Amino acid sequence: MKIGNHDIAVCSWSLRTTDPSAMIRATRELGLSHCQLALTPLVLADETSRQTQINLLLSSGLTWTAGMISFPGEDYASIASIKRTGGFVPDADWPRRRQIAQDALAIAESLSIKKISTHIGFVPPSNDEHYPIMIQRTREIAELWNTAGVDLLLETGQEEATELLQFLNDVPCRNIGVNFDPANMILYGAGDPFEAIAILAQRIGHVHIKDAIPSENRGIEWGREVPFGTGEVKPKKFLASLAAANYTGPLSIEREGRAANPIEDIHTAITALSNAIT
Repeated sequence: MKIGNHDIAVCSWSLRTTDPSAMIRATRELGLSHCQLALTPLVLADETSRQTQINLLLSSGLTWTAGMISFPGEDYASIASIKRTGGFVPDADWPRRRQIAQDALAIAESLSIKKISTHIGFVPPSNDEHYPIMIQRTREIAELWNTAGVDLLLETGQEEATELLQFLNDVPCRNIGVNFDPANMILYGAGDPFEAIAILAQRIGHVHIKDAIPSENRGIEWGREVPFGTGEVKPKKFLASLAAANYTGPLSIEREGRAANPIEDIHTAITALSNAIT
């Protein structure tokens, strides 16, 4: 499915199934042929199961717009807890998480995936003693993935766009960019997503379609995720902002939170995108 200049995809984890056959079927039933694929379940599977699943994915006929990795031990119960436990931040977890990133690369290569997104965790201010550590860890992964021609895409949300852009510029790697998620900016209280598109324009390598309503206690308590087109991310304005940034890549619908019926909400997102270009 194409809407405007964009291939429309769905994030595999939003389909709420760990079975590849069911995921492939659900994607097709949505009328889609593109998908962003969660790689961590494949990394953590045993070798026989992993290869069986990869073979199913290879024969599916789907196009993978990107991969995605998350890490065991990440705690999204609150903004404070994910700040402690997320991504590349925790020293004790770094060796294992680096290995997951390395293993994910091998799977991405087997599926011809050229971009992988992840939450690297909260980047500290540039004058913080831990800032060089985050630079080094991010550089390690970017350089590792670059050997296979794979881009590292940082999820937006934890930092304001100007801070994220400075970090991207400070990491001396050409294969690093962002997976732009407008709702994350709102959920974390990290600034206006439309302004962020203009700031990060040249670094946007992949986009999530997701919406949210801000918390009254921004940056301390989570905002609330809602179906796309019913919150702060106005579809027409969002597509126009992406066009102004010269982004013509895929749009991958993500539905997380506590959605009672994520499939229905994915249909809502498709409709909202379609209506936004008429």
